[in-house]
Amino acid sequence: MVALSALPLLNAFLNSASTVFLLVGHRFIRKGDRIHHRKMMLSAFTTSSLFLISYLAYHITQGTRHFQGEGLVRPFYFLILGTHTILAALLVPLVLVTLFRALKGNFENHRRIARWTFPVWLYVSVTGVVIYLLLYQIYPVHPVP
Repeated sequence: MVALSALPLLNAFLNSASTVFLLVGHRFIRKGDRIHHRKMMLSAFTTSSLFLISYLAYHITQGTRHFQGEGLVRPFYFLILGTHTILAALLVPLVLVTLFRALKGNFENHRRIARWTFPVWLYVSVTGVVIYLLLYQIYPVHPVP
């Protein structure tokens, strides 16, 4: 079993994997390779779903972590966090509708929404890793002596 303290790192890994699957899947569809595109996008969906479960488990049990950075990095962090949070909330229905349309073979409508879903999903995945790095690696909470 994964220790709860390891979940933020796992979440960053899952976001990174989703980013790779999204980019590779996008490249496959640009080449017209629907079979490999489908595999990559289902992999991105799976890793993103695992991320969401892990993220919720961590925050339900551990609460929130406060950003420790000061100066110019602070508004930068909150800008990223704010846009990430809003877009992540919008992403869930976007991904589900996009996936549902593809699985039903409604590729015309799938393509229309995927043009919006892809960049939002990519942004959320990448900024998720940036938020992890800022919170847990670059500006970690230091224990009080």
